[in-house]
Amino acid sequence: MREKKIAIVTDSACDLPDSILEKYGIRYVSLRVVFSGGEYRDRREITAEKIYSMMDTELPKSSLPLFEDIEETYDTLADEGYTDIIHLCISSGLSGTYNAVSMFAKEYTRLSAHVFDTKTLSMQQGIIVLLCARMLAHTQDIDEILAYAKKLRDNSAGYFIVRTLEYLRKGGRIGLVEGVLGTMLQIKPIIWVNDDGIYDTVAKVRGHANAVETLIRECQNRFEKAKVMLAVVHGSAQADAEKLLDRLKVILNIEEAFLGPVSPVLGIHTGPGLLAVIACKV
Repeated sequence: MREKKIAIVTDSACDLPDSILEKYGIRYVSLRVVFSGGEYRDRREITAEKIYSMMDTELPKSSLPLFEDIEETYDTLADEGYTDIIHLCISSGLSGTYNAVSMFAKEYTRLSAHVFDTKTLSMQQGIIVLLCARMLAHTQDIDEILAYAKKLRDNSAGYFIVRTLEYLRKGGRIGLVEGVLGTMLQIKPIIWVNDDGIYDTVAKVRGHANAVETLIRECQNRFEKAKVMLAVVHGSAQADAEKLLDRLKVILNIEEAFLGPVSPVLGIHTGPGLLAVIACKV
C-alpha cells in the first residue's frame, strides 16, 4: 500500500498571501473574472486594482474555475506522489465552485479528493485553510482534519463594510442584505457570512464612520476574551485597514495577524473601500 501523502487545495477566494501559500505548499485553483473583452484567472492574470479601474465603464462578472484548471492542479499533485487532496472551497451559498469541484472530484481517479464547503470566503476561508495545512504536520488523519476545519468555521466570524451596496446587488450576491434602503438613506449594514454560508446583516448604522465603530464593537463583543488569529482585508484601502488593525490590537488578544487586499474576484462584488475583519479562536 502506498504511503499516504496529503495536499491542501483551495481556491483564489481564500485571500491568503502568496508567501503563506508557498510556505505551506497550499495549492489553489483560480476563479475567473469575465469582462466583455475576455476573461482572466483570478490573482494569476488580473489584479483588484485593474478591476476597480474598469468598474466605471463595465462591471465584470465572476465565474467558476475551469475544469481544466482543476484537472491541472490535481494532475500536478498526483505526479508529485500525493495520494489525497483536502479541497477547502468558498461557500456553496456564494459560488458554484464547491459543486463544480465536487462533481470533478467524483470522477477523478489518480488520487482521492475530499471536498469541504467552508461556508465562507476571504480570510475566514483562508484561516481555515492555513490552520488545516499546519495540522498536517501533526496528523495524516483526513477525517480529523475535516472535523477540525468544521470546528474552525464554527469558532470564527468575519464582518465587513462596503462603501456602496451597488456591486453586491448588481452581482446577485446581496443575500439577506437590504440593498435599496442602504443606498437611499446612507444606511451602512455590517455584513457577515451567516451559518448557511450567505451574506446577512448583523447591524445597520448611518454613515461610514459609525459603521467602522460598529464593526469594531461586533468583533470585541464576540472575541474579546478569546485568543484569536486575526485578519484585516481591504479593497484599495490600505491606510484605513492599517488604522483598523492598530485599534483591534489594543482590544483583542491576538496571537497572529494578517493584513492584505481582497482578491480580484471578490473585489467585483465589494468594490473599492471594503474593510473586513475576520477572527478565529485558536
